[in-house]
Amino acid sequence: MNGRYTLTVSKDGNGSYMTIQEALDAVPYMVPATITVKEGIYREKLFSDKHDLVIRGEGKVLITYSDGARELLADGWKRGTFRSYTAFFSGEKLHLENLTIQNTAGKGCDAGQAVALYLDVDESHLVNVNLMGHQDTLFLAPLPDEEREERGFYGPRCFLPRKRTYTLFEGGSISGGVDFIFGGGDAIFRNAEIISVEKGFVTAPSGKKDWDGLTFEDCTFTSPLDVDGEIYLMRPWRDEGKARFVRCTFARHISKDGFIAWPGRGDKAHLSSFLMEECTFSAL
Repeated sequence: MNGRYTLTVSKDGNGSYMTIQEALDAVPYMVPATITVKEGIYREKLFSDKHDLVIRGEGKVLITYSDGARELLADGWKRGTFRSYTAFFSGEKLHLENLTIQNTAGKGCDAGQAVALYLDVDESHLVNVNLMGHQDTLFLAPLPDEEREERGFYGPRCFLPRKRTYTLFEGGSISGGVDFIFGGGDAIFRNAEIISVEKGFVTAPSGKKDWDGLTFEDCTFTSPLDVDGEIYLMRPWRDEGKARFVRCTFARHISKDGFIAWPGRGDKAHLSSFLMEECTFSAL
């Protein structure tokens, strides 16, 4: 089928659909689509697998849900990290713009991991997107090759071969506490605000040695917490994880060491890559 679907979501009924998931369900996989979401609060858990998708918000658009990893499900197993997402996207191309995506499950010490956005898309472009959560706010696929605990990866696409993904995140903000930007995908974050809302670790990369990992350019790292040097920029979730910080500004909550090894993996820390270039520590 040729052409591109153009759909509108509006909570007042003046659009093609009243929920975002209904609009996503209406789009066949191979048909490119642009979905405009009108201002409002959308309490939805989104699942999208589309070839070429654009979602743009008009006004203040909040997508929110509250699943946490520690919740026990009917089968007796915990929900786990990778089923806790508020929004999951896969496919070949994705563009998100002017949206806020939130997981309100709470702090990691209470709810466990609680993903706001799970990206498993070949190429993603996010513009003025705000992600809000605590532990594990943003996951950038692929998953590591092997689990460290039974059913630790259970969730979307967990049994598929791992593929390299690319994300460009421009403007907007990401807030969280523990490992709140994590995963194996290659990603560049430009001119974004990275907000630590509890003590922890900003990134937990897990990509391959010859991949690019996470790169932060001209980003500002802030926090409402009254702490000095107690939050680390990176701990590698897998031994070859990479994170690079270029021309970034760090408030006083960030440790000047920046890097700390994953618990029990200190002897493998030399396999990871951590760089700070032309960065500034300030008293923001």
